[in-house]
Amino acid sequence: MRGRTLKLSMAVLTAALAVSLAVSLAVMTAACGEEEAAEGGEPLKIGAIVSLTGTYAGLGEPEKNVIEMEVARINEDGGVNGRPVEVIIEDDATDEAKAVAAASKLIEQDGVVAIIGATGTGQTMAPRGDVQRAGIPQVSMAGGTVITSPVDPLVFATPWSNLIVVPFTLEHIKAQGITKIGLITDSGGFGKDGQAVIAAVAPEVGVEVVSDQTFNPGDTDMTAQLTKIKNSDAEAVVFWTAGAEAAIIVKNAVDLGIDLPLFGSHGIARREFIDGAGAAAEGVKFAAGKVLIPEAYGEGTEAYTVATDFIDRYTAAYGQAPSTFAGHAYDALYLVVEAARRIDGEITPEALRDEIEATSGWVGIGGTFTFSPDDHNGMTVGDLTMYEIAGSEWTLAE
Repeated sequence: MRGRTLKLSMAVLTAALAVSLAVSLAVMTAACGEEEAAEGGEPLKIGAIVSLTGTYAGLGEPEKNVIEMEVARINEDGGVNGRPVEVIIEDDATDEAKAVAAASKLIEQDGVVAIIGATGTGQTMAPRGDVQRAGIPQVSMAGGTVITSPVDPLVFATPWSNLIVVPFTLEHIKAQGITKIGLITDSGGFGKDGQAVIAAVAPEVGVEVVSDQTFNPGDTDMTAQLTKIKNSDAEAVVFWTAGAEAAIIVKNAVDLGIDLPLFGSHGIARREFIDGAGAAAEGVKFAAGKVLIPEAYGEGTEAYTVATDFIDRYTAAYGQAPSTFAGHAYDALYLVVEAARRIDGEITPEALRDEIEATSGWVGIGGTFTFSPDDHNGMTVGDLTMYEIAGSEWTLAE
């Protein structure tokens, strides 16, 4: 009888200890959860639409890299007003319909307070209706003029628009004594926009477009279009595209024996163009921002310090220097984050939009941004420089 009583007592004691331990663990877990909530708060959700596949994949991949790298850095430094930043990245596959679907998901399912993107002009413009209905700010990483002109109160852009780059490029061409050009552009949003701006600006600069050719994204041969340019009296070839097709254009031009200066858009400011075009890239000129050769910022300046720090961190993380498109993502992310940090109180899409528009003199990778109700690009021609590819490297053009 005594043995049975002892066994029963031991069982009761064991059960009691188990209950006590469970309660203690529950209390500790709850306390930790409360502490984490106090320290971190609810995540600040931002959406990002990038082209990780399709013809703009070479642009979207570095954009994704930067977003992930910088979000980790931001959160290590305490996030935004004590809240961690969460960026939900969607691939639009360089397709306008998929960009619309991505924006719809980010807005309706994920509840983001802002959207970064898209990579391309067409993919940026396609979800415009969803953005307007939701009333959330969008910061594009594409360079089409139509994105910010006319101004949409909700939409901003980090690259230099075609309205800035085209005159800068054409004036450089004219300074080389060239007055007649053959033009080839893609039929996507960026190419169409560039073609329209070139048509409007060329007569003002004193340059004539003597052959105007187009191609479709995904085309693998531009021989027919380039033959027409070759048979015209063009003194140079200008190709305005941001896709992988740019490398095909210059290789086809070499194969056809076109011995004319070649000028690209800021859409070729990436290593993939040089690697894809090979020897055909030699001598190609284009205008873009200064991140490819940071000395162009001016050594010792704040812009130089910001850029070289970014370049060093990106190179260490990914094994190669960042492209200008990586810079566009850096600028887009921090324009949103810095605006959110300035908000005293609830970070709503409306408050965030107002603070982004209030950005003034913010030094980024693409240049120094100053927005206003009349300017949602915030860039100037002073943020550009002209490059020439020589020895498979970027050099500053004379």
